[in-house]
Amino acid sequence: MDYSVSPNPDVPYRIRWRDDTLLVVEKPARVVTQPGKKHEHDSLLNGLFTEFGPALQNMGADRGWGLLHRLDKDTSGLVIVALRHGVYAGLREQFAERRIRKRYWAIVLGTPRPAQGVIQKPIAEVVGARKRAVVRRDGKPSITAYKVLEERDGVSLIEARPKTGRLHQIRVHMADLGCPLLGDSVYAGKAPAPDVLRLCLHAAELSFVHPETMQRITVQAEWPKDLRKTLSRFHLSEPTF
Repeated sequence: MDYSVSPNPDVPYRIRWRDDTLLVVEKPARVVTQPGKKHEHDSLLNGLFTEFGPALQNMGADRGWGLLHRLDKDTSGLVIVALRHGVYAGLREQFAERRIRKRYWAIVLGTPRPAQGVIQKPIAEVVGARKRAVVRRDGKPSITAYKVLEERDGVSLIEARPKTGRLHQIRVHMADLGCPLLGDSVYAGKAPAPDVLRLCLHAAELSFVHPETMQRITVQAEWPKDLRKTLSRFHLSEPTF
């Protein structure tokens, strides 16, 4: 069968939950979610087409080949993929109505104040050589709830729960608060930050209502192995659910 997305069995990912209608997979850092310039054959979607090609091809381009959302290349964590049209439509509706619950963990420079709060600042996408976003009055409504889990050695481990899904939302909001994510070369500005392995952001939990069974599904992915040394370096504890 000829596929619109070329299958690549070498793309790493881990299935965290599945049935015949949808998948929740864990994407590692340094893997883009979907094919694009310079990543035509090594995206998460290329990997998924190896195992789920017929179902994803049937989803079609208009439904993003089943992808319900995306993660930045350097962000690790959970992604939902639909395998049937009805399930895709039901989950899209939940995303649009902000009924999908998302939990992220991140390590940021400094300590956010207050230690727990909700950031409600509009975000606009900037057109240029590189996709980026800014807090701006004419942007789209953007809401991120956060809390500090632990603070040590000039950095903090935080939990973030975005209520909206804007481009680079957590990264932009935390930078605007004066606490950019460690490893963020785009939004950290000139703030002196420690050199780390990669962007310290992990999509740890997704919770949604299954469109067919109407049961709530909660899927979790523990703190990634490649960032454990970063935690140890700053004497931070590994976050738990």
